[in-house]
Amino acid sequence: MVGHSLPRSIWLAGAFLGISTLVASAQQAAQPLPPGSALIGRPDSEAAQKLAPVAPPPLPAAPDKLPIAKLKVPAGFNIEVYAAGMANARSLAVGDKGTVFVGSRLVDKVYAIVNKDGKREVKVLASGLYRPNGVAFHNGTLYIAELSKISKIDNVESVLDNPPKPTVIYDDLPKDEAHGWKFIAVGPDNKLYVPVGQPGNNVLHDDAHGQIRRMNLDGTGAEVVALGVRNSVGFDWNPENKQMYFTDNGRDWMSEDVPQDELNRITKVGEDFGAPYCYQGDIPDPEFGWGHSCSEFTPPVGLMGPHAAALGFRFYTGGMFPKAYKNAIILARHGSWNRSKKFGGDVVVVKLDKEGKVKSIEPLITGFLDNNSYVGRPVDVLQLKDGSILVSDDWNGAVYRVSYGKSKVAAKQ
Repeated sequence: MVGHSLPRSIWLAGAFLGISTLVASAQQAAQPLPPGSALIGRPDSEAAQKLAPVAPPPLPAAPDKLPIAKLKVPAGFNIEVYAAGMANARSLAVGDKGTVFVGSRLVDKVYAIVNKDGKREVKVLASGLYRPNGVAFHNGTLYIAELSKISKIDNVESVLDNPPKPTVIYDDLPKDEAHGWKFIAVGPDNKLYVPVGQPGNNVLHDDAHGQIRRMNLDGTGAEVVALGVRNSVGFDWNPENKQMYFTDNGRDWMSEDVPQDELNRITKVGEDFGAPYCYQGDIPDPEFGWGHSCSEFTPPVGLMGPHAAALGFRFYTGGMFPKAYKNAIILARHGSWNRSKKFGGDVVVVKLDKEGKVKSIEPLITGFLDNNSYVGRPVDVLQLKDGSILVSDDWNGAVYRVSYGKSKVAAKQ
């Protein structure tokens, strides 16, 4: 032994412990991410390592804490709180009697906003559901899209005080969590439409994913109407020609600025819109694009911005807004997380040209994004009978109303 050298046995024990710790740390660091994780494919760069999906507050904001003062609309428009207190308020639908139905993604509830005795009230219509993101109303029936099934409540506006358990009409849907939450709507053909996203950020998937399906109102006769869809959380039909338009969110981790989200149009059953082989109509995927050309697929009619999370929208057919808004698309961009400088977090007016392609994108509501942080995140848009529109905000658990001119909401909370 020399000087203060440790005995060999102690030295070996310490070395073994150090090596074991390093091995354990390496194994822990190498633990694979769960299937479908949004972090799969994240680059090792310092900037990219800081990026991850932004978790919303766990509870809805109190009415006096809503960011209404920060939300800006063009001159002549008004914005106000329509209803609050609905955790993770997402998709919107309106009944014949004016009941507004609100789905959710992170909680188990579907809400109903009712006008009663001159006041607006929020009820829990259904609970115990699993990711009931999508809601659609048609001929008195409310349809609800959960992660892996579709259900309905008949004569829903007559049973608001004592609603029955929803009846399942279709359960042949995948159970993947990644992009598993679903939008739903009834088309001009009186059929239900529902998307099935890719089961991950950017993956080769089986023939049950990456598509939009339609079916009869009783859940029978399901068929695929669009392929190559990464993740659509919003669609509507052009009132002039009945063509279906849908938003589609581009993949993550390709870069900060590409691909952009898409606005697509279906002109024939079975069209393929490219994912995961091609994005935004002109960018072959670096991993899966080999052997494919973007010319094989239907290009988008417009681009909605990089990682903007373009979600719900409606063609505006009301008479309240100025004529320039007639038949334009009013679209919610939930906002990015896959960029260092966030993009989106707004509601925009998308105007189309004579060919049905995007001519311009103009702001309607801004202010959800403040100093690169969210104070709210818009999800869906709904037109009311008076021509005003509602916008849901899942960050705050609220719904806002946008009107034009001197119009005011008659019923107050």
